[in-house]
Amino acid sequence: MAKYLDVHPDNPQRRTISGVADSIRDGALIAYPTDSCYALGCRIGSRDGLSRIRSIRNLDDRHHFTLVCRDFSQLGQFVHVDNDVFRAVKAATPGSYTFILPATREVPRQLQHPKKKTVGVRIPDHTVTQALLAELGEPLLSSTLLLPDEDEPLTQGWEIKERLDHVVDAVLDSGDCGTEPTTVVDFSGDVPEIVRRGAGDPARFE
Repeated sequence: MAKYLDVHPDNPQRRTISGVADSIRDGALIAYPTDSCYALGCRIGSRDGLSRIRSIRNLDDRHHFTLVCRDFSQLGQFVHVDNDVFRAVKAATPGSYTFILPATREVPRQLQHPKKKTVGVRIPDHTVTQALLAELGEPLLSSTLLLPDEDEPLTQGWEIKERLDHVVDAVLDSGDCGTEPTTVVDFSGDVPEIVRRGAGDPARFE
C-alpha cells in the first residue's frame, strides 16, 4: 500500500520531505504535485521505477521522459544548450514548460529517445516540488500522471491513493495543482516546435 502524505503547500514539513527523498534514493516510485498537474517520479537510475511508470501509463519506447530539475545549473548537466536556446529556456523557467533537448552522457540511454537521443527537462515553479528536489540533490525522472485512455491527469491526492495504491509507494498531497500538463517545446531541431500546448503560455516560442 502507498503511503499518503499530507504536505503543507507553502511550508512543506522538513521531516516529511526528508523521508520521501530517502525513499526515492531507496528506489521508491512516488506521485507528487507540480505547477501543472500531478506526476509520477523516481530516481534517475531506477530501472524498476522506470518500468513501473511505463506500465502505469502504458508507454512505448518513443515516449520522452522528463528530468525535473531544481534549477538551471542542474538542468545544464543533463542536456546540451546553445546560446539562443539558453536565453529562451532561462526566460521561461521556473514554469510550466518541458523542453526537449539533446541529452548529455549523464542521461542513461534508456531515458533517451531511441533515435533522436533527446530527453525532456523542466524546472517547476512549485514549493513542494522544489523542497523535494533540494533535499534529493538530483533531478527526478518523471512523467505526467495521465492514465491510459483518460483525457485528463489525476488531480486529487486521495483519488491517486485510491486508484494507484498498489503500484506506487507514496502519494504527496499538497492540494489542488491544476489539470493541465506542461507545454512541451522541442528544441532539438533547427527551429522550436511546440509539441503540446498546456499550462505554460506557448506564445513566447511561436
